[in-house]
Amino acid sequence: MDRYKLKGHLAMLGANVMWGMMSPIAKMVFASGLIAPIVMVDFRVGGAAILFWITSLFLPYEHVPGKDILRLFGAGMLGVLLNQGCFILGVSLTSPGEASLVTTTMPMWVMLLAWIILREPITLKKAGGIVLGAAGAIILILGNGNNIAGDNPALGDLIVLCAQLSYALYLTLYRNFIKKYSLVTLMKWMFLSASVVAIPGTLRWLTSMDWSAVTSEVWSGVGYVVVCGTFLAYICIMIGQKRLRPTLVGMYNYVQPIVATIAGIALGLDQFTLLKGLAILLIFSGVWLVTISKAKPSDNEVPKVES
Repeated sequence: MDRYKLKGHLAMLGANVMWGMMSPIAKMVFASGLIAPIVMVDFRVGGAAILFWITSLFLPYEHVPGKDILRLFGAGMLGVLLNQGCFILGVSLTSPGEASLVTTTMPMWVMLLAWIILREPITLKKAGGIVLGAAGAIILILGNGNNIAGDNPALGDLIVLCAQLSYALYLTLYRNFIKKYSLVTLMKWMFLSASVVAIPGTLRWLTSMDWSAVTSEVWSGVGYVVVCGTFLAYICIMIGQKRLRPTLVGMYNYVQPIVATIAGIALGLDQFTLLKGLAILLIFSGVWLVTISKAKPSDNEVPKVES
């Protein structure tokens, strides 16, 4: 494996580790009852937009024509607003366990859309890798025994599924377009687009929030979600998306249950078992199979755009 693709793998691993840690932290924030899920969406998209625009001030200016800003607006809707908004709203209605199970379908949607739109072949190795990864993720999720019920599980699961479909569509449709601009340029316009749509529609939740009641612990959780779970994670995602095939990018979604399990063991909330060890082995075996599967000829010659 060359250094270019290795950087992509490390970036995807880093992003999904941060997302895996974000889940229990976000639950802690919501459990306080001080910040509504829809307000958290505003914090994520608005906070990340501010951070990316500040970062852009220290980098060379990059002109983006109007037609490409419109394309970035679409990318922001699919890859940021619909993905983040639907996931957070869905989790608030269903149980964390069921939401996690639904997220394991994302690599399958990426594979199918890449086949339909990009003509990326579906090989036995690729399909087998996705099945192995899904099996390992499901074993880990079911093994956690999380039985927390939601207010409307069926609706919540459907909304979480919409989040997976929107992100899979983003990975597929914008596979080649994102190579045109630098990472920060892409992110500042995508998150600004998401903020322009999200924040005006949620002003009544923002204005009715009791800001003085929010504790430092809750603000720390929000800070992690914005800085690590959004700003840094999306930097890693863009690095990975520029270097790896969409199906392989989607496969790293299976890393999140591993991180959640390891975090639970480290905090004394879970125990390591041979079954969980087998599940982790299945996930990494699945990622390896997808990595060595056949790609389109053009995907084997990915332009090395440094970020």
